[in-house]
Amino acid sequence: MLLLPATITLRESRDTLQLLTQALQSAPGEEVVIDASPLAQFDTSALAVLLECRRLAGAWGKGFSVRQAPPKLAELARLYGVDALLFAD
Repeated sequence: MLLLPATITLRESRDTLQLLTQALQSAPGEEVVIDASPLAQFDTSALAVLLECRRLAGAWGKGFSVRQAPPKLAELARLYGVDALLFAD
């Protein structure tokens, strides 16, 4: 399981994506799970990072889901219509 940092805004998004991409490549197993519980400050850039991670995981033949998302992140994902792409049932 990969952990998100406490903050993902436009300022941190590029570095966060680079770190997560490296971690995704070396993640064992057939599914990548990201724990979003540390995330405290974010904007729509967090969704963009997570969607790109999902795309990369799929390209490498791995499943992808986000767990323990803060309620405001889940609400933002619903608003943009991407919640089903990111969050496991």
